[in-house]
Amino acid sequence: MPDTPPPMPAPSSPVILADEPGSFPHSVLAERHPAIVRQVREAFPYGPEQHEALDALLASCVKGVIEPLPADATDRDRWSAWGMDAYTGRSWFDVPWLWSESHFYRRLLDAVGYFGPGPWQGIDPFRPSKLAELDSRETDEELAALDDLAGRPAHEQAAALLHGSLWGNRADLGFRLSDASAEDKAAVPSLVADDSDTLWALLEGAADTRDAGGTGGPGAAGTLCLIADNAGRELIPDLLLIAHLLAHGRIQRAVLHVKPYPYYVSDATTADVVDALRRLTRAPGEAAAHGHQLWSAMADGRLTVRAHPFSCAPLPYADMPDDLREELATADLTVVKGDLNYRRLVGDRRHPVTTPFAEATAHFPGPVAALRTLKSDVVTGLDVDTEAALVAAEGHRWRTSGTHALIQVRP
Repeated sequence: MPDTPPPMPAPSSPVILADEPGSFPHSVLAERHPAIVRQVREAFPYGPEQHEALDALLASCVKGVIEPLPADATDRDRWSAWGMDAYTGRSWFDVPWLWSESHFYRRLLDAVGYFGPGPWQGIDPFRPSKLAELDSRETDEELAALDDLAGRPAHEQAAALLHGSLWGNRADLGFRLSDASAEDKAAVPSLVADDSDTLWALLEGAADTRDAGGTGGPGAAGTLCLIADNAGRELIPDLLLIAHLLAHGRIQRAVLHVKPYPYYVSDATTADVVDALRRLTRAPGEAAAHGHQLWSAMADGRLTVRAHPFSCAPLPYADMPDDLREELATADLTVVKGDLNYRRLVGDRRHPVTTPFAEATAHFPGPVAALRTLKSDVVTGLDVDTEAALVAAEGHRWRTSGTHALIQVRP
């Protein structure tokens, strides 16, 4: 019988809702989601059926109530198990924010005919913006920086690529190596938590075990799972980090978890992984070398892509199904990327920021690291002085501005 997750202590922090006017979650539902509907409406020459459905979704998510998925939806039973039956008929603002956000994107795909049948089946409504980002001048400049990075010592390359993955499309791909002395002098550091030494130690420990002939679970030794966040200029640094770890023997195998269908505007799917690899292989210099290395790694199984249905669940990772739990338990390290995945990892609740990261992630089935740029309210694992400095300098905005980031690890 599959293992069941360990019992969770009764959470004391309230679940985040979007019912408070002026709050960040309220602005997402009331302002960002309508803007996304308009953006999608203009991205393709949709027909009257899609336009009518998008208009209905716009009206529903601003002033209406949650409705069930169509009776013939292939994932209706799954969404029912995920809470749809309990929330049907309630305002989008009065249910957990994580749930309402996720359900919005599922309904958006229905509106444009993504799940078919019909001519728009499988057409990613966010693809134009993803491709525009991949083909941008900024991407050219970032990839060109890899040529300079190649001449630096391996440990500097690793640190730079880790920070490139952390900052995503804010990376200047120097690869945004943090100036440690500047961080020490700054009243408000951009990196509010940094467990990178622990992260490298975990990978070194896995390598030492392999060198000593040790064994872990089936396929465990040297396995990195990376739960991806966004496509485009944020996915490319993730892939480059994987390429470096494979090339330098820090890992033997990587498993890249992506979304099974388009989600949260720019979240990565398998098609986005292919687009990113093609972008790398078309680039000059070191970028192309990394691209070809990754392409070969996929061909021989050192890099695999997973798109588990739970990746689009409106639930925290504490509720992950047994098959996914068992898979992640075999990894030497799971790296969880981005803001949404962080909310799912620690729970989308109003935690005190001093809540230990290890406590918030005790449910996770193996060693886990979070690489996250702060773009929502949820934060754990900070000390009192750091929080006080952030609040004094920026008020509440430090949590959502995207100007701060963290690297947190629970071995």
